[in-house]
Amino acid sequence: MEQTNPTLVKHREIFFNALHPDPNQARTASLLLADVPGIIHLEPVAALSLRVSYDLLWINLEQIENALVECGLHLDNRLLCKIKRALCYFSEETEMANNGCPRGDNNCTQRIFVNRYQRQNHACRDQRPEYWRKYL
Repeated sequence: MEQTNPTLVKHREIFFNALHPDPNQARTASLLLADVPGIIHLEPVAALSLRVSYDLLWINLEQIENALVECGLHLDNRLLCKIKRALCYFSEETEMANNGCPRGDNNCTQRIFVNRYQRQNHACRDQRPEYWRKYL
């Protein structure tokens, strides 16, 4: 993956519910998420706790946790975990919107770089209006 902006790299901890047939859900989750673009580091801290570092312009916590739930893992749904999760979802969604990534756009990095490239002054650009270019 390319160089990432350190302010957009998030470090979170995902907790799992103990009432699941797999006693080591953190390791299973780290194996499932190992090749996902945007995820920088995965570390199972305990059997039910996973530390994850990811680039916010590629993926956010809500997408990671939704993928884990779709794979059959059970997240910890105690009240404190739900509140922390909701706060992270809201703050990440706001930060992504401030960086030009609207909700529902999974990979907006390419669009950001295209917009930046178009704003730069390039010597090879044709300065004539669009309707004049076809007459040469």
